[in-house]
Order: sequence, then C-alpha cells, then structure tokens
Amino acid sequence: MLRHLPRDEVPNANLIVGIDTSDDAGVYRLNDETALVQTVDYFTPVVDDPYMFGAIAAANALSDVYAMGGKPLTVLNVVGFPITKLDKKILADILRGGADKVRESGAVIVGGHSIDDTDPKFGMAVTGIVHPEKVWTNAGARVGDKLVLTKPIGVGIITTAIKRGRATEEAIQRVTEAMAELNKVPAETAMAFDVHAATDVTGFGLVGHALEMARGANVGIVLHGAAVPLLPQTYELATEKVYPGGTVRNMEWVQADVQFDADVADEMKIILCDAVTSGGLLLSVPAAQADELVARLRDNGVAAASVVGDVVAEHPGQLCVRK
Repeated sequence: MLRHLPRDEVPNANLIVGIDTSDDAGVYRLNDETALVQTVDYFTPVVDDPYMFGAIAAANALSDVYAMGGKPLTVLNVVGFPITKLDKKILADILRGGADKVRESGAVIVGGHSIDDTDPKFGMAVTGIVHPEKVWTNAGARVGDKLVLTKPIGVGIITTAIKRGRATEEAIQRVTEAMAELNKVPAETAMAFDVHAATDVTGFGLVGHALEMARGANVGIVLHGAAVPLLPQTYELATEKVYPGGTVRNMEWVQADVQFDADVADEMKIILCDAVTSGGLLLSVPAAQADELVARLRDNGVAAASVVGDVVAEHPGQLCVRK
C-alpha cells in the first residue's frame, strides 16, 4: 500500500527515516544532537480484560520508539468507543491500563482524541527522541550478523484461541503478560551493543519482519525454527488449525521470497508467519556479541531472549527457514 502514497520530489534533508523501508517509526532531525521519533498504532481488543487491553495497546505503540533506539517522551491517546452501548467503566479501565504502561515507560500522556465508534478501539500516537547518529532502522543488517529475538512467538494463534474458547489458562496468562511487557528493558540493554538493525515483531509475523530487514539491507537471512521461543499451546493450536486470517495472509505475502526447507513442518511455517500484537524486538548484531547480548538480556529479566537467525550474503532480499 505504501508505494501508492505521494512522495516529495525533493527529499527533506532532515528526514532520517520515512516510508521507504517500511520501518517502525518516522525519524526527523531537529539538530545535531536530537531527532524526533514519531509513530501511531491502535487496534480492537485482543483480550477480554479492559485494563489489560489498554496496557497491551500502550506497550504495542511505545514499542515502535524502542525499535528505533529511541526514548518515548509524550503520548496522545487514540480512542474509538461505542459510548451509548458499553459501560463507561470499560473505557475508564482501558485508559487506566494504558496510562500505567506509559508511566512505566517514563513518558507522559499529553492528551488525545476519541470518537463514538461501533467497536472499541484503543492505541496511541507516541513521540520520542533519539540521537541522529544512533538511530536503529530495519535496513542496516550486515552479513555475518546474528539475529536476536526478545519475546516468544504465537500471540496471534493464542489470541484467536481465546476468542474461540480453546486457550488454556496458562496460555492466556502467558500471552497477556508477553503482550503487555514493554520493550524498554530489551532496548536499553541492547544499547550497550553494536545494533546494526532492529525492528519489533508485530502484524507481519517473525518471517514478514525479518524479510523486511533482508530487503532493506539487500542481504539474505536464515531463520532457525527450532531456536524460536514459543508461547505455551502454540504448536498444538497450529496443528489444530487455530490461527487468525492475518497469519494466512502473511504466508501468502512472503511466499515468493521465503524458502522453507523440506523438513520444516507446516505447523512451524504457520507459527513463524503468525500475526503478532506487541511482540519482541528482532535485533541484528555482530556474531561475536550475540551470545553476550542474550546473556545480558536474560540477566535483566528477558527470559525468552534467543539467537534465532543469521545474516548471510546468499539470496539477498530473501529468507531461508531451516528446521
């Protein structure tokens, strides 16, 4: 869709990151020391608890700033709510969940906008800052790098199972905790390392966002399915064909540029393409630093952190998925 948007004939010299590489946020240079990071994200409920929905939506919106190596500063709430059909306390709980996550991030809510809508929707427009020379993008991966993932996969599958009454209590608790977890600690931990590229894993799934990294840097990427951390019940549900429509569309979108090895199970193909809400960071770092980064992340409470792939010279702009 983005290729249909109008583009400036003369690029703005201060626009560091725009729409060209499908990155997580825009970055605009203010001066030699400071650049603005701007993003917006909102969606319909993915869990039944209004407070947790608000917290998850906030964590998801804030994540785009962390994925650029930035620090969130200010937040605007974006709300759609059927005010005459649902109890106003539901909206209050959604806003409270979001506010608590913003407070945890160190940012501040400065306002927002709401409309009377047919279905509840909530999210945020977030503004952050980053040094212009320390911006992470999804287009800087280098041959020889390792890919580190900070959250488990399976969010779309588990949330679909919740809607169908198929998820276990353990799976519901774990997916809710994972989605509501800020990417603040992983980002701050990674800042001590040489991050060549970064993105957060969201709607396009792990394969889709890794493919964007491959295309952005014109490198090849190899993902190792067995190394990818999974939420409980994910594989079982994929076997039972419990997954969202977005995951199927992701499979269709990537098929021309992704080669799955013959021994990769169909269930794992679905899981790796699963449409994620508020997923972890995918970081491309020098191979010599990858294990130390994972160890540091785990020491800081990021238990799922794992090396899940390699950046290679072969098949530039494409992915290979191995068992």
